[in-house]
Amino acid sequence: MGSAKKTENASRKARIEEMRRAEQARERRNRVLTITASVIVVAGLVAGGAFLISSQSDDDSAASDSKAASGKFVTGKDGVKKWSTKLTQNHVTKSVKYPMEPPVGGDHNQVWMNCNGDVYDKAIKNENAVHSLEHGAVWVTYNSKASDADVKALSEKVKKTPYSLMSPVEDQKDPVMLSAWGHQRTVTGASDPDVATFFETYVQGKQTPEPGAACTNGLSK
Repeated sequence: MGSAKKTENASRKARIEEMRRAEQARERRNRVLTITASVIVVAGLVAGGAFLISSQSDDDSAASDSKAASGKFVTGKDGVKKWSTKLTQNHVTKSVKYPMEPPVGGDHNQVWMNCNGDVYDKAIKNENAVHSLEHGAVWVTYNSKASDADVKALSEKVKKTPYSLMSPVEDQKDPVMLSAWGHQRTVTGASDPDVATFFETYVQGKQTPEPGAACTNGLSK
């Protein structure tokens, strides 16, 4: 049993490392294309296109808010809550009113928060964090009721885990919560065995809408 578990963990680590290498290769190709490409764009067309995209994004966001609010969390036997309806994935420019805190999916900003083991000591925007979840990250959040020891221990775990991030969310219901795309659970603290289980299951897990997408070159604060 122990041997099978070690093999599974090794396989997961190898898969994540392979995704990171692929991501780095994509980034190098994109930089080359950006440097070599020279595109002349008429300013009027850019302004007009941006206006149309922004207007469409705002309309999509309003529809998304309504659709997401119709869902609810359903708690499984393992204690993990799963959102009952399909979460939208539109890129929007305005703030989104999510039906859960912290959010586990829905429309989001086109720029993700860096989630390569990044720990933020101040609150981050939900719209950017949700984009990170779309890429397969696990988001660790805590409020002022969490102990300093738990915050420190969890931050150390996040720093060692690609496709994860951590930040304070004061308005959340419980002191320490874990979120992935469409999934969420409360844990009692850093030593809770459900922390490791959640990471093993949902870091680049089956729920990920865009597996292997970037967790670097996004927002860093």
